[in-house]
Amino acid sequence: MELAYYSDYAVRLVNTEEPARNKDSLTSVEAVRELFGASSQAARRATDSDVTRFRSVRGRLRAVFAAADAGEETQAVDLLNSLLLEFPVSPQISGHDHRDEDGRPKWHMHLADHPSNATAGYAAIAAMGLAFHLTEYGVDRLGLCQAAPCRNAYLDTSTNRSRRYCSDRCATRANVAAYRARKRLESERSGPTGRTAETSQETTPVTDR
Repeated sequence: MELAYYSDYAVRLVNTEEPARNKDSLTSVEAVRELFGASSQAARRATDSDVTRFRSVRGRLRAVFAAADAGEETQAVDLLNSLLLEFPVSPQISGHDHRDEDGRPKWHMHLADHPSNATAGYAAIAAMGLAFHLTEYGVDRLGLCQAAPCRNAYLDTSTNRSRRYCSDRCATRANVAAYRARKRLESERSGPTGRTAETSQETTPVTDR
């Protein structure tokens, strides 16, 4: 795996909760294992105790996205650095899953599973992946969805740094809401005759007082 791949670990964990909708899918050890992928060795080490620990890490990762989304770059970096210090990674060179056309290994950096517990392993990978994305592309590439009430995290990979929503669905919903708001405003500005207030003023004859 490339290091950029690991940044999605942070997004997946943060988005297990929707605070504005009072929803939380991280309620069981099975949910923890799904974050890793059921077949991974780290997933098999997960226990019920990891549910609470995962939620704690999730809150700290969300704080990183929230700070970045608010333009607080230094705060976002400080929060992420605290995670990196608490959950150090174990990098290894790997080539077992990637071969070139001649069958030779394509060596790349790989983050090994953490030996202590499932939470420490996932947190280390998520923090390192997010740190790679932040330093490679910029703090402003981390964001929270602007389609209220959704506040899902996302990583902006657009060429012009224009992403504002976590998904196409939320982007469409926001655009529809904005369109309807404009139509309502136009309707409110229109009088009973269907003319806007400005048009009505222009066509009203001026009389001597």
